[in-house]
Amino acid sequence: MASNTNTTRASRSADTRENNTHRKPWKPPATLQAPPAPDGYKYRFIRAETLGKEDLVNMSKRTQEGYEVVNPKDINHSAMTMNDGNHAGVVGIGGLVLAKIPIETANEREAYYEQQTRNQLQAIDNDLMKESHPSMPMGAPTRSTQVEFGNPDNKASLTDKEG
Repeated sequence: MASNTNTTRASRSADTRENNTHRKPWKPPATLQAPPAPDGYKYRFIRAETLGKEDLVNMSKRTQEGYEVVNPKDINHSAMTMNDGNHAGVVGIGGLVLAKIPIETANEREAYYEQQTRNQLQAIDNDLMKESHPSMPMGAPTRSTQVEFGNPDNKASLTDKEG
């Protein structure tokens, strides 16, 4: 039996899953795509300037809330480093800088604002009830919020109703 040394057949080692990568479908670029945050932290872009003017009030408020500007060395992503302006050398894009906050602080902040919203809705309901006439009483308003996401053919939805 003679062996054929001129084969064009690929070896089995070349035919592996790693070598058979699938093409990712095109999607519009996300301008504010933040890298993954380290454990225990949450990333968020905060406004540092508006129309080329530094927004010291917003930056001061955010630092008082517990946000810290992210150092480019922490994320290994030099493409997002601002090269000029007041915030040169920090991670940012288009007048926004990347900041981190501890998850516990972010959750407390979110709970605070949710409570503020509930208080405002309760105040509105109380004002409506105060204006109600005994001959035509008004009941508490019915509020409905619906969020839909996913494939239109296979919809998943979250519904929150009060009333």
